[in-house]
Amino acid sequence: MRIVVFLLMSLLGCMGYSQNKETLYDFTDLPQSLMLNPGADINFDYHVGVPFLSQLHVNVGLRGASIYDVFADDGRDINDKIEITLNKLSSNDYLTLTQQLELISFGWKSKRNKNIYFSGGIYQELDVIGYFPKDFAVLAYQGNRDFLNQPFRFSTINGSAELLTAYHFGYTKKVNKKSTFGVRAKLYSSMFHVRSAKNKGIFTTIETSEGNNIYQHVISNADVTLRTSGYASLEGAEEREVTKKLIGRALLGGNLGLGVDIGFTHKINQQLTITGSANDLGMILYAKDVETYQARGNYVFEGFETPIQFSGEDSQNFLDELEEAVSFDTLRKAYITMRPLKLNSSVKYSFNRYDDGTCDCYLKGEKPPYMDAVGIQLFTQFRPKRPQYAASLFYYKRFFNFLRTKLTYTIDDYSYYNIGFLTSIHINKINFYISANNLLEYTNLAKARGISVQLGFNVIM
Repeated sequence: MRIVVFLLMSLLGCMGYSQNKETLYDFTDLPQSLMLNPGADINFDYHVGVPFLSQLHVNVGLRGASIYDVFADDGRDINDKIEITLNKLSSNDYLTLTQQLELISFGWKSKRNKNIYFSGGIYQELDVIGYFPKDFAVLAYQGNRDFLNQPFRFSTINGSAELLTAYHFGYTKKVNKKSTFGVRAKLYSSMFHVRSAKNKGIFTTIETSEGNNIYQHVISNADVTLRTSGYASLEGAEEREVTKKLIGRALLGGNLGLGVDIGFTHKINQQLTITGSANDLGMILYAKDVETYQARGNYVFEGFETPIQFSGEDSQNFLDELEEAVSFDTLRKAYITMRPLKLNSSVKYSFNRYDDGTCDCYLKGEKPPYMDAVGIQLFTQFRPKRPQYAASLFYYKRFFNFLRTKLTYTIDDYSYYNIGFLTSIHINKINFYISANNLLEYTNLAKARGISVQLGFNVIM
């Protein structure tokens, strides 16, 4: 039972990965680069993504520990390995799981103004983050016999999850030979949302002055909230009914919100370029199928002869009395949540230009390209407790008119040796691309701290 408790707590909080797409950012051979920077310096007449296949993106990871740390066949007792892992993890470790599926993608160059490019589409996204509840993981797994008078903080309970679709339309304009600016409007339709953040209060066990192993369990200044939207009507529903409701919400029947992406590209000279973008600057209003569960106040439970151990009759007695004493309110008021803002920027130096017409390295109508580029990219994503950061070095190489690649080395919260690679193949108008990160960890997935994969098919002119 203790092992099960530990695994549940670990899955809640020790996995981690941000929504950084370092291989795809500023890879202007692909229309998907416009989703990261609407001001990307692209050179298309039009593009159409293969429906449901133009972009599939999934990333998962483990921060602070790996599956191998607990389940390695090394002769050590599994309970000892769990104790070590539990002590190593902190309340700043977190889970993030991101999945995106591009349903429709299209774009075209304006006939009236060749410097303007329009793009739009629909995508589905699942975004989960849960910080490791260190205090209550210790309480659940070890009990508090060895932690008398030590507070367990409710603030370590922190996380959110959302499933949504986004309808978007973008405008990209080459202002002049040096500068490109873009903006993208988004309409969100949330299918499901749950969030618990900014919780307060502590739980403490103290031994009374009367002695005789009589303890008090004290909850002080508790203010714990769990907001949900789209959950209440799904609880207990049959699978077919759940599917029907989620599809309806995806088709603008969910809780709606508005957002915007902005970005730019500026060429300092022919070879040196800087870019920047801000994505998902927006919010969602949750007014449909809303239930908020709230517990507030101060509570004291007296007369327990032993501290809490989450097994046996004493534990059940404590839980029963806690349920009776603590007042849980269920509210149905609308609430607003900001989208997780993401910032990207880069500096790129391009070189090795073929302009003598002797290489088969660019398509008819294109300007002779630089075949190589190096640079640095920075990424920030704002999360409930603190921002996530990443910095990447990259090398871009264009081999022929049908093969373009990008190699990245990234330092972030989870790894100092994150190697990523993207390859994009162009045969006539048909394009296929595939990208993966943390390539060095694929040799032993049990030891992997993070895996990210994205791929897609486009028609590009």
